Amino acid sequence: MTADREARSASGPDPQDALERMLARLEAQRAWLDFAAERIAAVPGPVFELGLGKGRTYDRMRRVMADREIFAFDRELHCSPRLSPLPEHLFLGDFRDTLLAAAERFGRSVALVHADIGSEVPARDAAICRDIGPLIERVVRRQGLVLCDRPLPLSRPGWEPLPPPAAAATAGWPYFGWCRSR
Repeated sequence: MTADREARSASGPDPQDALERMLARLEAQRAWLDFAAERIAAVPGPVFELGLGKGRTYDRMRRVMADREIFAFDRELHCSPRLSPLPEHLFLGDFRDTLLAAAERFGRSVALVHADIGSEVPARDAAICRDIGPLIERVVRRQGLVLCDRPLPLSRPGWEPLPPPAAAATAGWPYFGWCRSR
């Protein structure tokens, strides 16, 4: 048995294969994004997509939030030109730097931040969440939402956790949502 297989079996068998996990993740993301589009319909402001990646959720956001200005953030551009934002809607670099620049540019005007930032390294994910949580708090307006594939430290007064939409709850993939109430 290889070291990789030994490490995986040491933590117990995974009840889902990689394809099932990917499907659950995508179903949860779609459900949360559709929920968010309805929830922020009357909330003015742009939308941020942290973690553009291959552009799948960005493309969904363009469809269900067609009337919104959407800004995408990532370390570097990996998606096809068809799924890429215009250069003036793209922030490239470390989230800590680009979110700081966005906070200075937009202030507290953002209606939705969707952060798809998870990796296979829990310690790395926890560190980035700890670093970007305060930056996200600086840009989201009252009644604005934050969705993330990892728990963010948004527990200060004025942030309320959101229960998952039904379709996300049945998808079997952890996703997190918050609303800024003040």
